[in-house]
Amino acid sequence: MSNSNAERETWSTRIGFILAAVGSAVGLGNIWRFPFQVGQEGGAAFIVMYLAFVVLIGFPAMMVEFVVGRSTGLNAVGGIREFAGGAWKYLGGLFVFIGFVILSYYSVVGGWVLRYVFGSATGGYIGTAGPDEAPVAQQYFFDIASGLDALLFHALFMALVVLIVALGIKRGIELGVKIMVPAIIAIFAILAVYASTLSGAGEAYAYYLSPDLGYLIDNWKSIVPAAAGQGFFTLSLGMGVMITYASYLSEDENLGIDGGTIVAFNTGISILTGLIVFPILFSAGVSPGDPGAGAIFVSVAEALGDLQFGRAIGVLFFATVAIAALSSAVSLIEVVVSYAIDEFNVPRVRATAIIGTLIFALGIPVTIDPVMVDLYDIFAAKILLVLGGILLVTAVSWIYSDKALAELSKGIGSFSGIGTVWLWTVRVPVLVVLIISLYLGIDSFIDFLAGPFAEFLA
Repeated sequence: MSNSNAERETWSTRIGFILAAVGSAVGLGNIWRFPFQVGQEGGAAFIVMYLAFVVLIGFPAMMVEFVVGRSTGLNAVGGIREFAGGAWKYLGGLFVFIGFVILSYYSVVGGWVLRYVFGSATGGYIGTAGPDEAPVAQQYFFDIASGLDALLFHALFMALVVLIVALGIKRGIELGVKIMVPAIIAIFAILAVYASTLSGAGEAYAYYLSPDLGYLIDNWKSIVPAAAGQGFFTLSLGMGVMITYASYLSEDENLGIDGGTIVAFNTGISILTGLIVFPILFSAGVSPGDPGAGAIFVSVAEALGDLQFGRAIGVLFFATVAIAALSSAVSLIEVVVSYAIDEFNVPRVRATAIIGTLIFALGIPVTIDPVMVDLYDIFAAKILLVLGGILLVTAVSWIYSDKALAELSKGIGSFSGIGTVWLWTVRVPVLVVLIISLYLGIDSFIDFLAGPFAEFLA
């Protein structure tokens, strides 16, 4: 039996909701995943496609999740069941599963970040390797990315997430993001100014901000699914987060303004991250295009070792990344926790502890080798997230459009006519792009299985 809406917690302020949603969007997706996606997909060519996807596809898709969450006041499973009913109710289960999968490897990467905070303070990844040895930064990553070290820091990261979420919406999530999100923005702004003074800043900006349209045309089959997956991942779409967070909203909130604010903050911080990372890499002569989930750790660590004040910058950078990772992880586990609370009346503390333990267990295989992070990430971000988006967009915009328009119109006053524009944007271009992205994502996943993953198994 599910709880009634009246028994659920709500955001104490509108800014609390916006910061929580921004905190969900601003995390490892922006700071870990975004730079290595940019590096692998041609620099500014990827940026062009990513920005187009976020504005034209991501924002309308976010409104889809908002109307489901606020209109029902329920978690992802209960919300979709009440909004659409029938077989659509199983879509909520897919969202819960996606949250499980993503957080399981996200927590391992979060553990890496915590480990790098300590490594920056001690200079663990700084030094000169012998003639027959791997570079110190590369060897450091290999040492901490798998095995007991990775397992212990995976456990530490998940314990911090569980602690925050167990405290509830107002005392845990909302209070946490009101501290974490402004801290992320302030520290990253300072680091971006510092990065602009480095010797490689000009070259980095040219790589990062001057798109090669010829490269984009030649490599669109790779760039499109990468941009789609990154857009959905970084906006926390297709996994039930925005449904869950919107379920705590009142009816007088303007969903369009809130969504636009969230998208703007999230995109701005992604771009800001590149303005930090790429000048550091180019100043140290480090390639930004090395593939793999660990590339950004190795590259940044190697570059910091060659910079004046490298240790202090490393501590500040990786500590900020850790804060961002926590803010996003909190939103992912809340999807599953709210499901347990609403559907089974499980007390929040118990639900959070049990779910955190299960997600930790699912992440254990990821601590074996970094290639498992790539496996989980490609499957979740390029296939599951986009598939979930396709199904939800279809249900809301084509089958239950009247309910969606009625919900969207609440709180937007004289701008109510914009609902029709939004509806047809979601029905056609958004859906078409998502279907193409899913096809290309499946193709890239098959290539990964036949390539890097097959080499790992061998």
